[in-house]
Amino acid sequence: MVRPVKIQLGRTERMSYSRIDEVVDIPDLIEIQKRSYQWFLDEGLMEVLRDVSPIRDFSGEIELSFIDKEFDSGTPTYSIEECKERDSNFAAPLKVKVRFHNKKDDIIKDQSIYIGEFPIMTDTGTFIINGAERVIISQLVRSPGAYFTPGEDKGDKQLFNSQIIPNRGAWLEYETDANDILWVRVDRTRKFHLSVLLRSLGFGTDDDILALFGESAILHATLGKDLCRTREEGLQELYRKLRPGEPVSVEGAETLLNNMFFDPKRYDLGRFGIYKLNKKLALASRLVGHQAAETLVDANGEIIVAEGETITEQIAKDIQASSINEVTVHPVVVVGNTVTVMDERIKIIGNNRVNAAEFIFAGMDPAYTEGLDVAALGVTERVRIPVLKEILAEAKASKNPSETLREQLRSRVTDLMPKHLTVEDIVASVSYMIGLTYGIGSTDDIDHLGNRRIRSVGELLQNQIRVGFARMERVVRERMGTTDMLTATPQQLVNTRPVSAAIKEFFGSSQLSQFMDQPNPLAELTHKRRLSALGPGGLSRDRANFEVRDVHSSHYGRMCPIETPEGPNIGLINSLATYARVNKYGFIETPYRVYDKVNGVVTDEVKYMTADEEDYYYIAQANEPLDAEHHFEQKKVVCRYLDKFIEREPSQVDLMDVSPKQLVSVATALIPFLGNDDANRALMGSNMQRQAVPL
Repeated sequence: MVRPVKIQLGRTERMSYSRIDEVVDIPDLIEIQKRSYQWFLDEGLMEVLRDVSPIRDFSGEIELSFIDKEFDSGTPTYSIEECKERDSNFAAPLKVKVRFHNKKDDIIKDQSIYIGEFPIMTDTGTFIINGAERVIISQLVRSPGAYFTPGEDKGDKQLFNSQIIPNRGAWLEYETDANDILWVRVDRTRKFHLSVLLRSLGFGTDDDILALFGESAILHATLGKDLCRTREEGLQELYRKLRPGEPVSVEGAETLLNNMFFDPKRYDLGRFGIYKLNKKLALASRLVGHQAAETLVDANGEIIVAEGETITEQIAKDIQASSINEVTVHPVVVVGNTVTVMDERIKIIGNNRVNAAEFIFAGMDPAYTEGLDVAALGVTERVRIPVLKEILAEAKASKNPSETLREQLRSRVTDLMPKHLTVEDIVASVSYMIGLTYGIGSTDDIDHLGNRRIRSVGELLQNQIRVGFARMERVVRERMGTTDMLTATPQQLVNTRPVSAAIKEFFGSSQLSQFMDQPNPLAELTHKRRLSALGPGGLSRDRANFEVRDVHSSHYGRMCPIETPEGPNIGLINSLATYARVNKYGFIETPYRVYDKVNGVVTDEVKYMTADEEDYYYIAQANEPLDAEHHFEQKKVVCRYLDKFIEREPSQVDLMDVSPKQLVSVATALIPFLGNDDANRALMGSNMQRQAVPL
């Protein structure tokens, strides 16, 4: 018999008849909106201003920089009630501090320029635009990063495709064919031999390419078909493919290649793209389970792995931490219970990144690194090893190593963690592609939620404002050529109309800016937690296939498998699960209780996990019976592992769900005895509750 318990829900005290204890309180359900908008005000807007600055004229002698922003969301022009009466926007003035620098005449002028009225988010996560409440719904898009997918089988040969997708810029795609030839496509143009791209990047001859990647049949086949033999020929061929019909020049090809992939203004992976790219191209994840073809030693001369030894997960981490970037292995193929070690020697190449903190603490005297927090200095991702080694060498040679180290890390953040592609990234991705043909590395499931991320209101606003500033940049550059630079002021050069127009356009007519659904409080709440795969940069409902719309095992606890519209938008518009939250990279996390294997107890410690982190764990259901001491009562526990439900001994369980309503949205969780419902009827019920009108 369930004994009722008094629980506090906000200001209301209620009786709970639940058999399962609530370990975690339901979170702030509109946090996704409020936190994202706050991020835009704190960081997002300044990021755009830094990216646009400085704007230079064609001679390079005149510079215009955006130094700071002035915006106080606490002092709106009108109150919310006044805005609704006047049919106006709930907004406050946005000003930008602009610095004009004439290097020729050594003139510096600072001025604060009014951009326009910028909408303020209300406490309930909405905007008042033209007197009406509007909601910016979050967009679910494919995350930037490197993806490797199986291609179509041609007979008994497995083919592979790969894509390097940026947040902004040209796509880079590789593919293999039935003749074992590697092809590349740049920005959806005609495909050409991958060796042409490698020659253009500085690996000019066949010997250079083979020395870089090692011997492999697929590389020999590709080089055999490629008619180019030098870097210059490679650049000319690349230019012909990317700019057909235009006169070919080596200098033009170099500029084109640099602009496409290595210019931060034209190519941007974003902080989330860097994270995904580094994670995929890291050396350690590809080494595990294969046999070392040579002995590897660290900087101190100690052996990390001996020739012929199988590389374990720990050895792979040690290799990566020691800044080794190339490892030659004998691939190990496992089919059922049969393990085969291949004779081929395959070179695996990483993208030359390392954990900055670990590398610094291992390579510097502890006296100089005491209290060092690299994240506080702006180093938040893996960093380029050559740049970090330069910084450490400079610090060791200086009079004050501790101060020099901190100053260098702070000032060289963009060199350590470039947001554009590097040659090392391209080399590592080609190495991954070659490795896949020998069973090294893994392919990706593009519908997995670990490969899709949320663009919330803050990021959508940032992208729109970036478009406005890019339009303004062209106007400023034109005015620099026609205005007298001795008497010019920032106000004369800057035309703010493109930026204010971009803001108006976004809030007024974007597909993701919607009139708030408010027949009842549930409709309002659901609207703010909605996730759409449609919209600018997303899918279109005509081209979206069944796989994209379908429920995936990685949706568990992150996206509701039930609440979605009927009709053409089915599966493209979803709802965030009850306990789900969005992390700093935009990936959805869900909470789990940790199982203490030593004491055999389900603890109250809660761990939030993204979909790709969860893949390695056995997770018990929330309704699994526990005794008074929180031990599992049954001898076998039903667990979720990837997309399967299996029985396991309690000692093999890693985590446990926090609540039975964890996998569904707020609206679906209101349906009583949901487990006894047919899924189609539950879908209708979760949608129809929003239409109930209070009398």
